[in-house]
Amino acid sequence: MEALAQTLGRDNMKKIQSIRVGLAGAGGLGSNCAQLLVRSGFVKFRIVDFDVVEWSNLNRQFYFARQVGLKKVDALKENLLSINPGLDIETVRVKIDSRNVIKLFEGCHVVVEALDGASDKRMVAETFINSGKLLVAASGLAGWGSTDDIRIHRIRKDFFLVGDLKSEVGPGLPPMGPGVNIAAAKQADVVLSYFLEKNIGGEDDG
Repeated sequence: MEALAQTLGRDNMKKIQSIRVGLAGAGGLGSNCAQLLVRSGFVKFRIVDFDVVEWSNLNRQFYFARQVGLKKVDALKENLLSINPGLDIETVRVKIDSRNVIKLFEGCHVVVEALDGASDKRMVAETFINSGKLLVAASGLAGWGSTDDIRIHRIRKDFFLVGDLKSEVGPGLPPMGPGVNIAAAKQADVVLSYFLEKNIGGEDDG
């Protein structure tokens, strides 16, 4: 982290290290976004997911064969701590729903929406769109060969949507490593840029 502090500047490092990042989901988006945020200097995380690591996850998620069968929140915590042992990580193994979502991300400065289902994505977005928290969601990142279409869309001052807004997972459009990782990287870039108060390159749709 010392080298990163020299790159970003100590004031910027202090700023981003004060931010608590809430991850709504620890699958392809959440796990990869988390590792990139750790590598960017963020140290405070709350990870919420109810699932376990499966063999089918390994083509696109930040997990390893030895972790198959483990709770995703525990496996991801282990992997993130291997990057920076000094992290402050809270893990919650529960399914996110409309009854618990506000409480789950209480105290977080940003919520990264990294869920699978369209209804769950919409629920998180509708919950936090006027919350004062930075909200970074994703829509449209399945398949391959069209990753240039994955873009950052600024919907509001503190609401960003990453993706091509059309290629949802389905028959003929499986979730693949390149698209998922590009979208996760763009989510991480939004978070980093937002809190460093730098310009975020993307469309302003609002």
